Amino acid sequence: MALIVQKFGGTSVGSIERIEQVAEKVKKHREAGDDLVVVLSAMSGETNRLIDLAKQITDQPVPRELDVIVSTGEQVTIALLTMALIKRGVPAVSYTGNQVRILTDSSHNKARILQIDDQKIRADLKEGRVVVVAGFQGVDEHGSITTLGRGGSDTTGVALAAALKADECQIYTDVDGVYTTDPRVVPQARRLEKITFEEMLEMASLGSKVLQIRSVEFAGKYNVPLRVLHSFKEGPGTLITIDEEESMEQPIISGIAFNRDEAKLTIRGVPDTPGVAFKILGPISASNIEVDMIVQNVAHDNTTDFTFTVHRNEYESAKGVLENTAREIGAREVIGDTKIAKVSIVGVGMRSHAGVASRMFEALAKESINIQMISTSEIKVSVVIEEKYLELAVRALHTAFELDAPVRQGE
Repeated sequence: MALIVQKFGGTSVGSIERIEQVAEKVKKHREAGDDLVVVLSAMSGETNRLIDLAKQITDQPVPRELDVIVSTGEQVTIALLTMALIKRGVPAVSYTGNQVRILTDSSHNKARILQIDDQKIRADLKEGRVVVVAGFQGVDEHGSITTLGRGGSDTTGVALAAALKADECQIYTDVDGVYTTDPRVVPQARRLEKITFEEMLEMASLGSKVLQIRSVEFAGKYNVPLRVLHSFKEGPGTLITIDEEESMEQPIISGIAFNRDEAKLTIRGVPDTPGVAFKILGPISASNIEVDMIVQNVAHDNTTDFTFTVHRNEYESAKGVLENTAREIGAREVIGDTKIAKVSIVGVGMRSHAGVASRMFEALAKESINIQMISTSEIKVSVVIEEKYLELAVRALHTAFELDAPVRQGE
């Protein structure tokens, strides 16, 4: 008998029909002898609907009251699923984050979990019940409802699995696992049987939308085995684990991530003096704009060109800040480009293989794709290229690193 935490996202519980399907899946697992804790999101689109209601009252809802209203979405789904389970003869009980006592800090709309009281859940499991818990929410020391931010239900699932020392945390979603890259771009992309926390963290931060970064961080910290599965299709999914199995068959690269939502800014003719990087990036940081890749080039006339990338949604704000900075420090000009994309190769195999970056650059050169910026870490290499070459670049790299799935006979 195993203790499993299962988390179902908004699309998985998006209608009564789908909630009934989830109940059938949970029932099968329970009949197989597993102890189950099920974590649910709100119905797909429900959180946005609730936020919209709040904004019809005021453009800037008080964060504490916004948490009160958006937390009701999960309360609906946990009650409905529990009813569906009881109807099927499966003993079950539902709890909100407050009832379980998922204790968080008081950062409304983006709270962090501090502690989970697992006694109530353990008592119910011992009595043979399936425990259904509202994801995305908790309570602070003052008794106020808090929410964990977008994708917080994944974090709830992982945190509960850690607190209960579960054998596995299963994240059910609308894909059947983690792929070498997006199958919509590369039809030959393969589902990975296993990937490390480290690789998944890089993939998530670089544009892969399968799992929230915070949930992967949490799982890695507490060594909770994570498995990504399809809500309504049977299959083994992808296991995310701490293990790095050394074998001759282990690929150098596990996957290729990409992000279209990039923009690039360059401030030219900056006086090359100590502290200039802070003078440029300090105001950007103070404006709560996140910077990704950075390149600095020193010219012959003792000036420097400083280039960095930001999320495309923050391009105009960042450009305005940078233009003010340029006037203050006597820089020549500010230029920008919103038609770029970032492509990254990720794999723990890089640690033991030389020449990975050059192989990447060679594959792009063969397609006449110019590299504008480069960033590396121990297990990833990222490049910025023109957006129009993004899909060509991903396909070329997928083939160059031998990630393409073999074509089956008859296909």
